[in-house]
Amino acid sequence: MSTSGWALLCLTCALLGFVLPRRRGDFPCHPAGWQDEATFATLHVAAMAAPSLRAGLSRESAGEAVRHLRTLLGTGAVALTGADGLLAWDGALECHTGQAAEHARTALASGRPQVVTGESLTCGRPDCPIRGAVIAPLEVDGRVIGALAAYDAEVSAALVRTVTEVGRWVSGQLELAELDSSRRRAVEAEMRALRAQISPHFVYNSLTTIASFVRTDPERARELLVDFADFTRYALRRARDFTTLADELHCVDRYLLLERARFGDRLRFTVRVAPEALAVPVPFLCLQPLVENAIKHGLVHNGGSGEVRVLIEDAGPEAHISVEDDGLGMDPAHARTLLDDELRQGRGEGGIGLANVDLRLRQIYGEDYGLVVETALGSGTRVRLRVPKARPGNSSL
Repeated sequence: MSTSGWALLCLTCALLGFVLPRRRGDFPCHPAGWQDEATFATLHVAAMAAPSLRAGLSRESAGEAVRHLRTLLGTGAVALTGADGLLAWDGALECHTGQAAEHARTALASGRPQVVTGESLTCGRPDCPIRGAVIAPLEVDGRVIGALAAYDAEVSAALVRTVTEVGRWVSGQLELAELDSSRRRAVEAEMRALRAQISPHFVYNSLTTIASFVRTDPERARELLVDFADFTRYALRRARDFTTLADELHCVDRYLLLERARFGDRLRFTVRVAPEALAVPVPFLCLQPLVENAIKHGLVHNGGSGEVRVLIEDAGPEAHISVEDDGLGMDPAHARTLLDDELRQGRGEGGIGLANVDLRLRQIYGEDYGLVVETALGSGTRVRLRVPKARPGNSSL
């Protein structure tokens, strides 16, 4: 069971033992079934708080989550603090908001739950019903980044257990948020690397080819400049993570026109696309690096001539894509090297196109969606991938 799943199970058990029995009368149901209603209510409120916490610990996310956490705990007030002070408060007893950061300081320093009673809770209001507080630290990857504080009229052992378990569950959600953020940063770094390798690898040859037409065929040179500008505008834009297959194919078309100007009739290519697949969302720049790799291995390593074929098929809930060349092929062990970034770096090999696309596909869709390379010496190379038609919920288009 995952950390967050285990924490949620512990949370449910703690709440059923502490909060919900105090509110048995809140459920207009048969006495024998009130526990089922209580379990559902607990899990429902936890689900309401989770999306905010999965955004990380900030004033905005804490403000959205804190009222749900107070519902879970059933206390007079609840506060969420960060390392630098109070982030959010829920409850009518705001006379203690100025003390919340001070109350959390010991929990932040020790990394252990703390109980506060007595004079340290005095707020100057003689009618204030708050007589105690339980503060649980919030940890992410072994670091204490904040605290959850529950204020109520009394502090019992059950309240301490409940706040501790809720704090662990909140920590689990914040850790998942950190993992999501790390994954996004990794993908963004790979995108920057991909763009960096496109520029030196492709720009020089394209401009040299265009320059060769300036005197002999100025109109052709102008058209190629427009194609080059169109390609670079797409490849170097501030793109979102996703685009459509139609846009990717337009980028590939511009790229092939420029390469055709360079290689002439020695480069032959065919593109066959099922119309139903054109609107399928795909990771930005997932297709052009595969075509570039096919040209590199199909033409440059095959005496400067060859054919590249792009096939996109509609396959029910997925789109299946293959890019193949009729070049010399390669040892399958070398193909594995191209997909393994560490091996490639260790051997000093350039180019990160295939490894980049493979990594992003597996990060976005799961380990079953990486590239499949079919090749053998003397048999050409085919690179296959498949993408679901429904884009992941955390992506944008």
